[in-house]
Amino acid sequence: MNEGNKRENVKPGLKVKIVLKEDQRSGKLTEGIVKDLLTNSAVHPHGIKVRLENGQVGRVKEIVK
Repeated sequence: MNEGNKRENVKPGLKVKIVLKEDQRSGKLTEGIVKDLLTNSAVHPHGIKVRLENGQVGRVKEIVK
């Protein structure tokens, strides 16, 4: 399971790669810093939904180390 699927792993200020709604088919990833967590459940199969500091919204696919 991808670490971006668990809410406990995703925190504001973390650098992540997300997939935007319009990029779900292509799988293109967008990198940014988490501003807000939008998913309330502890785990989500497609990744925790977040808002980046630049305002983009998507699901976390990777946490950038």
